[in-house]
Amino acid sequence: MMGYGPMAGLMWIWPVLVLAGLVALGYLIYRLAQTPPSTAAACSSARAILDERYARGEIDDEEYQRRRSALRTGG
Repeated sequence: MMGYGPMAGLMWIWPVLVLAGLVALGYLIYRLAQTPPSTAAACSSARAILDERYARGEIDDEEYQRRRSALRTGG
């Protein structure tokens, strides 16, 4: 016998655990690096949609001004 004792068959587990930890750390860094869309970008997108609807004649002047004001105030 080699003299490693009863745990000799489990020596492969440490490299696997280290690799799993590195993968988990990499995934965590990847998820934290992704930035959610900002509210300013969402607001400008909503404003662009509002402008398009107004240009197509789907909403009138009063509705356009009311919704534009609501976008500016955030509610």
